[in-house]
Amino acid sequence: MLNREWVERTEAFLKEKMDGGFLASRPEEKNYRIEHSYRVANIGREIARREGFDETEMVIACLLHDVSYCEDFGGNGYGDHGRRSAAIARPFLTALGMAADRVCDVCYGIAIHVDDKADFPGERTAFALSVSDADNIDRFDAYRIHEALQKDGFLTKNVTEKREYVDKRLKRLRELLEWPTATETAATLWKERLSFYIGFYEKLASQLECSTRVLD
Repeated sequence: MLNREWVERTEAFLKEKMDGGFLASRPEEKNYRIEHSYRVANIGREIARREGFDETEMVIACLLHDVSYCEDFGGNGYGDHGRRSAAIARPFLTALGMAADRVCDVCYGIAIHVDDKADFPGERTAFALSVSDADNIDRFDAYRIHEALQKDGFLTKNVTEKREYVDKRLKRLRELLEWPTATETAATLWKERLSFYIGFYEKLASQLECSTRVLD
């Protein structure tokens, strides 16, 4: 069961932070970051429900995992954004009334989700690692296929370049199938997403194969 009051307060906090600072003049990026945070929260909740974690704590951790995008990244800003998100989240979680040990676990999960490093002591619990798992699983959905093809200029490539692009993607996707996760639930969700991606690119490869010649 979700503590709806805590979740609603977290949603309001996230949106308030995203409305200011670096993202104030970047509405499209702000909207995307909020939408991504919700998707990660819903994935995290599914992991929590199946694994017996506290669903409210996981949803809150996932909602706030990228809250530092409200800041203007500089230097190693992207690499540090997990640790900065944890620093921003901690006083909010304390004010929310979350127990100190749970604040630590939630913040540790947020801090390590980018590069597996935190700037304070913590334990690599299955709960904490699941924040990263939920974030990674969201990297492979229908929206991201469109985003990647657009970003990589797929439509501007010739057929040979398209086939090379698709072959490279398929090779990498098949390698990622065995990516380690903290729980069996995350492993199942991960493989489901990767299989969807592989199926898409296999169909695209097949379509490109018959785009330049009559097949034997």
